[in-house]
This record gives sequence, structure tokens and C-alpha cells, in this order.
Amino acid sequence: MEFKLELFKEIHQIFETVKTKKRSNNWVKSSQVKRILRISHGTLQNLRNNKIIPYYQVGGLIFYDLEEVNKILSDCRIGPENEDL
Repeated sequence: MEFKLELFKEIHQIFETVKTKKRSNNWVKSSQVKRILRISHGTLQNLRNNKIIPYYQVGGLIFYDLEEVNKILSDCRIGPENEDL
């Protein structure tokens, strides 16, 4: 019961943080982030360790804000910003 209450508090804190920052509610798991960024598990771990990609951990699960993942992807774009196709 104590574990359930602690888990509920953590989840509640995450949602309050998101509400305060007015971010999207599109949460994705590690497997989805790896697919989006086309990276390995080790690379994703390095991104977390080096504080390049923000994440939220609830128990053993790690979640990422899809908006932040997309921002990282666009920040890493190489080439002119307004390239004519």
C-alpha cells in the first residue's frame, strides 16, 4: 500500500510539473524515442546520462515528452534552415 501511495505521488508530481510548464501530454517510452531518433539503447542511455534528453522516471518506467524529443531532433538538423526543395 505504501508503494502504491508513493507511486501515485510521483505520477501526480509529474502531471503537475507538466501542467505548470504548459507542455504537451504526449508521453513516449524509450522504445519509441529510439525509433524516432534512430538510435540504439546505449546511445539513448548516454543522452540521458549527459542530460541531453530530459526524461521522467516513475518506478522502473522512463517517459519522455514527445515535444522535447522533436525539439532535440530539429536542433540537430544540419543544413540551411530555409532550403528550397
